[in-house]
Amino acid sequence: MAQVAPLFTAVSSGARPLYLLLRCLGFAPKVQVQITPEGLRFTVEEARVMQGSAFLDRALFTSFVYHPQSASRAGGNQSQPGTDNIEGEPDPAVFQISLPAMLETLQIFGLDAPKDRWSRDPSHPHHGGVASFASAGTSAFDRRLLGLSGVCRLSYRGPGEPFSIMLEETGVTTTCELTTYEPDASEDIPLQRDRLAQKIIMRATWLHDAIVELASTNATRLTLVASPNAAPHLALSAVGPLGSAMVEFSKDPQLLETFQVARRTVNTYKFALIKNAARAMAIASKVSIRGDDEGVLSLQFMIEFEGGGVSFVDYRFVPFVAEEDEEADPTDEEDMME
Repeated sequence: MAQVAPLFTAVSSGARPLYLLLRCLGFAPKVQVQITPEGLRFTVEEARVMQGSAFLDRALFTSFVYHPQSASRAGGNQSQPGTDNIEGEPDPAVFQISLPAMLETLQIFGLDAPKDRWSRDPSHPHHGGVASFASAGTSAFDRRLLGLSGVCRLSYRGPGEPFSIMLEETGVTTTCELTTYEPDASEDIPLQRDRLAQKIIMRATWLHDAIVELASTNATRLTLVASPNAAPHLALSAVGPLGSAMVEFSKDPQLLETFQVARRTVNTYKFALIKNAARAMAIASKVSIRGDDEGVLSLQFMIEFEGGGVSFVDYRFVPFVAEEDEEADPTDEEDMME
């Protein structure tokens, strides 16, 4: 009997970029994997009120092969829950795996490359994030820059089969097969892109600094205020057992690269959920802060790699309802009186 080709195979010359991106989603026990001809999408969620996703474009791999027709031959429904397949368009492969197990696998040989290879430019206020690679024309997975001599191979044979990760380094090969589970039936948290109340783009490290400052109050809730005219144009405030704090931003183009606010908005979110995005804040170059008329918040982080590679990590948050805000957030009354 002839051996059937795997549904998906991909090769990169290092595991660290994949590891860094997946660590941004490390607050969840399982991650949902979606394989498409364009790349890999990893999605996690918490309590149906927060969702995080990371997309790895196929261009970030030295080799990327996907045979969607294999899904139909193998049998089984591979449609993503909550979506309808367009007629004539192949279904993506969707399954779940243990996120902690995958992270442990990716660092099985150790990923402690020299810090100077992965530190940002010295002028950058944060170090230890995604590299500001010195060599031009190199790919994001260049093993010389990663300080690794290994190869990372990913493969998936089809529905019901394990997700295989093979790591090669200095003549040693380790293969780990992660058990796959049925995909979750939950849908994406909807963001109404045609009804955005605000869209603000800024350096991710400035948002990271603000969240760290607010966390000192042991905050339970974060209130985000955006105003098109009156200052502060963007304000983040938090109240906790240790006090209250507020961080304000003006709409100076040197501070906020993009500032599109249709009207004044005040929305409150669970602070612990926002903190789940801290790893992405620390390694990303920019963040797009979007909110729709329903108060759904999207934090989309752009993580750049030298040589043109770019990945995005997106988080979405459901706000507290107005009645809850009035009961627990005394700063709202002060905001409304301004």
